Amino acid sequence: MTLVAVSKMQPETRIEEALAAGQLVFGENRVQEAITRWQHRRAAHPDLELRLVGPLQTNKAEDAVALFDVIETLDREKLARAILKAMEKTGRTPRLYVQVNTGEEPQKAGITPKNVPAFVAEMRAAMPQGIEGLMCIPPVDEPASLHFALLAKLAKAAGVEKLSMGMSADYALAARMGATSVRVGSALFGAREG
Repeated sequence: MTLVAVSKMQPETRIEEALAAGQLVFGENRVQEAITRWQHRRAAHPDLELRLVGPLQTNKAEDAVALFDVIETLDREKLARAILKAMEKTGRTPRLYVQVNTGEEPQKAGITPKNVPAFVAEMRAAMPQGIEGLMCIPPVDEPASLHFALLAKLAKAAGVEKLSMGMSADYALAARMGATSVRVGSALFGAREG
């Protein structure tokens, strides 16, 4: 399992401490913040893996493709087209995860569970590297286990191997339920300072 250290809004000292301790997989929510934080660190850390774990606007797709190794928040055809165009322009092909809105919450991004099979199939046909995994953020007022089980079921049905699920409050549960990566911020770094 991969520990994704979610470094959004963390002070530089905490990031440097994590790097010094050997952590090389980091998640960021915002493209511009990630560019500022990570672009200059690439040369010093060639094994660094950066994951976009926050929403991606189509007008930021080229910057995201140029920086991130994994984009976990693919959730609509328009964004897929922007990512594909950016990959053709930059020559980079970040690994892609489809974000699933397992709780069908209107305020959250993500494909609804019933649309996952068709969307994954469409993305496999459109993207040169296909879809590596599924990602979800369960509703805060429902048992996370129900959503982790649903995501695992959807992944199996769609023939997708990787599951990005679980955050600071529920990463141990996610690991027991088949997560291949967990996104941990405050449990690793402490409370954000911003």
